[in-house]
Amino acid sequence: MSATGTAATAAAAPVLDLKGIGKQFGAIRALHGVDLTIRPGEVVGLMGDNGAGKSTLVRIIAGNFPPSQGTIHFDGREVHFHRPMDSRSVGIEVVYQDLALANNLTAAANVFLGRELKRNFGPLVLLDHKGMEARALELFRELRSETRPHDLVKDMSGGQRQAVAIARTRLSNAKLVMMDEPTAAISVRQVEQVLSLIHRLKEQGIAVILISHRMPDIFAVCDRVVVMRRGEKKADKPVADTSPEEVTALITGAKEAA
Repeated sequence: MSATGTAATAAAAPVLDLKGIGKQFGAIRALHGVDLTIRPGEVVGLMGDNGAGKSTLVRIIAGNFPPSQGTIHFDGREVHFHRPMDSRSVGIEVVYQDLALANNLTAAANVFLGRELKRNFGPLVLLDHKGMEARALELFRELRSETRPHDLVKDMSGGQRQAVAIARTRLSNAKLVMMDEPTAAISVRQVEQVLSLIHRLKEQGIAVILISHRMPDIFAVCDRVVVMRRGEKKADKPVADTSPEEVTALITGAKEAA
């Protein structure tokens, strides 16, 4: 990002602001006192070992369950999510690792899965296949993806599947997209495609939380990296001010944040 772009992002009002987020599951403390602020067009990498609290934090933001302590502000107002539909309604979308795509359907059908466009013909209500294909094509072009609306998901590469999942988030004009390990188990070329898709979201002013174990991906596309360990946020640093070696040390506990 240019210096001008960085300054503009830093000056923007937060799209997401978490204060003192904690989560208890019976006697187990999964999260404690987590603060996190993300601004429009900012890409934040979320890193940590298994059990560090990343998934719990993401699920709270996504509305899978409420926090035990703390507050969530989104777009300047306090919000309370009781189910995923609540978070989606304000502009939060999640691209899960399994992508939740139907292999036997086309790209366009997957983009609109559960949100199909319909047309009325007298007493009949029919799916608007042409309308969905046209809108899907627009979304793929916005993302600069080679994916075509008629392509079957079962025949797609990992990068194309990610394009379908990301295009689906654009239907609701998402303001924040959380991506869970989007480059796991795909080829180097497909990784580049996915990172390009993240850049497209950034260019459109959409905030992104990238959950990943792949250090090169974090340093390629993220503005900041947040490190979780044992349910607490241990570091929150601009990628320009750290290194893969330091982040690894923070993740493992070999180093504490300054």
